[in-house]
Amino acid sequence: MALKLRSQMPELEGASTWLNGEVTKQELVGDKPTLIHFWSISCGLCKEAMPNVNEFRDQYKDKLNVIAVHMPRSEKDLNLEEIKKVAEEHEINQPIFVDDHHKLTDAFENEYVPAYYVFDEEGQLRHFQAGGGGMKMLTKRVNRVLGIKE
Repeated sequence: MALKLRSQMPELEGASTWLNGEVTKQELVGDKPTLIHFWSISCGLCKEAMPNVNEFRDQYKDKLNVIAVHMPRSEKDLNLEEIKKVAEEHEINQPIFVDDHHKLTDAFENEYVPAYYVFDEEGQLRHFQAGGGGMKMLTKRVNRVLGIKE
């Protein structure tokens, strides 16, 4: 059960730490659409998808905010040094909300990594998808939110 479409973006609160700078919901909403993606260092699929996410992030950098959320799936995933290392290896240079206590994970009712949430600039959820390999769909949805014709 994930966040319903048209739900408001949850507050970005409860991070055990932020990497690459901190952002608030206030800074995101009203500015431009936002992609929030959940990943985990123990998730092979996340690592496979990351080059696509990065390419996507760079391609849309003027039109879209991109925020990563690290969602731990076991004790091992709580190792901050490991999170930093993997983030660096996979060039995750957007802000990363490290969610050791599952605060944001719970607010999003998110159960999956990788998972992608696209909010419009009013902060309403317009698209959710989970699992690997869905970049074409994600691109389509983001373009729709941005009003870009295919």
